[in-house]
Amino acid sequence: MSDSKKLPSQSISREVQEFLEKLAQTPKVKPAGGKGRLIFALDATASREPTWRDACRIQAEMFHAAAALGGLEIQLCYYRGMTDFEVFPWLVRAEDLRRRMAGVDCLGGYTQIGRVLQHALQEARKSKVDALVFVGDCMEENVDALCKLAGELGLLGVKAFLFQEGFDPAAELAFKQIARLTQGAHCRFDAGSAQQLRDLLNAVAIYAAGGMNALENLGRSRGGVVLQLARQIGKP
Repeated sequence: MSDSKKLPSQSISREVQEFLEKLAQTPKVKPAGGKGRLIFALDATASREPTWRDACRIQAEMFHAAAALGGLEIQLCYYRGMTDFEVFPWLVRAEDLRRRMAGVDCLGGYTQIGRVLQHALQEARKSKVDALVFVGDCMEENVDALCKLAGELGLLGVKAFLFQEGFDPAAELAFKQIARLTQGAHCRFDAGSAQQLRDLLNAVAIYAAGGMNALENLGRSRGGVVLQLARQIGKP
């Protein structure tokens, strides 16, 4: 991550607007039995090291949250350094995911969110993916290029949930646009809100396994950030 950040334009380009119009006409696809499938992508650059271990502990609970709704398959991917981008196999056991994450060390470098979106597109074209979760704290790429990929992802019915650590303005603008293009959601948390991140990740797991109705039911019973998430992705 660099010290100098260039803010992306706040106006959405014509190409992005065309994607939004197409997306509005795309039928909403609900999970049709079997396990939900969720890609869990993480920024593992040096700035995330203080909260990386918290993420390692929290993510395993996503399996348990989705168990009653048919279960969940999770594929972990992460980037770090200048070019490192790793993708693990689809996993169905919390312990397997926890063990793989425990072996990852954070390393300084630049963001590779474009590679995350490209990978999600490749997976969604092979087999249905119910959701993409991304946890990161900054954005150092061309925002229009990211929005193009996000629009393609949205047309495949994959909602992107972007959880932003901290208050970087460039990241916030980009993450909100990616969420909008996929009809997903953007939420911000800080280093001291591990419980909030836990609730958000569990809510997405429930969405992937049980669809929008399951998430809305959870939001009504849990309230707080879970209800906020359900309302955000429920907007037309």
